[in-house]
Amino acid sequence: MDGGPLLVSASRQSGQTLDVLFTPADFGALARRDLSQTTCAVFDVLRATTSLLTALAAGAKAVIPAADIPEALVWKARLPHALLAGERDGRRILRHLTGTVDFDFGNSPREFTAERVVGRTLIATTTNGTRALRACVGARAVLAASLRNAAAVADWISANPSKECVLVCSGTYEDSSYEDVLGAGAVVDRLWDRLHGVEVLDGARMARLIYLAARSDLVGAMADHARNGRRLRSLPDLAPDLAVCASEDDLCFVGRLGPDGAIRIPDGECAVS
Repeated sequence: MDGGPLLVSASRQSGQTLDVLFTPADFGALARRDLSQTTCAVFDVLRATTSLLTALAAGAKAVIPAADIPEALVWKARLPHALLAGERDGRRILRHLTGTVDFDFGNSPREFTAERVVGRTLIATTTNGTRALRACVGARAVLAASLRNAAAVADWISANPSKECVLVCSGTYEDSSYEDVLGAGAVVDRLWDRLHGVEVLDGARMARLIYLAARSDLVGAMADHARNGRRLRSLPDLAPDLAVCASEDDLCFVGRLGPDGAIRIPDGECAVS
């Protein structure tokens, strides 16, 4: 799905740009912007977008991102056969938080196997990732992005030009997150030779430089330098998630948020490389 220049006939005068937003404060401001000519690619590398993309690759029909637990339960009431997925403080949501039910899944990509998700719709809520996806509602296109599909995201952006392209890092609570910057930087790097005439803003340049400095050992970089990575490394049952989330380009599709609020693989795209 290799495309041409990121933005066809782009020029600095036309205002066509590529940028990276680093913190939840940045993506929170998206709701006040006109995004009708903007493509947003959202990263929650550890682990929300990685997990939902893994679920789609395993055959899930769709993933509905919910901003919080009450909204997830409203969706569940509408779609009683859907499965609930999500975390708070990194752990699966249980009935002491919902008041009624345990969620079917936490937020580990290793949970979303074909045996458990094929043909099913998932309703997911996480601390930051699903909030970031919802903040982009109203954009021309909203994509779920990770290191696992960085090349596919770059190809989609290149083949579907927008006036603005914003790579959104979900962050951790209200802070920036190193691993999301790595994911955004990976996409910028894969676009780099196709950015003819595009104004690459400083955030995108910074993210690429951070990724290039770490790409020889992404697992080690996240385990040492990312707050979420250090936490996962300290938990024996979750530490293997690091290697899954650091895998690059083994999924050859984007997940696109539709007008019905569900993320799906666009028609014609493959599930796995």
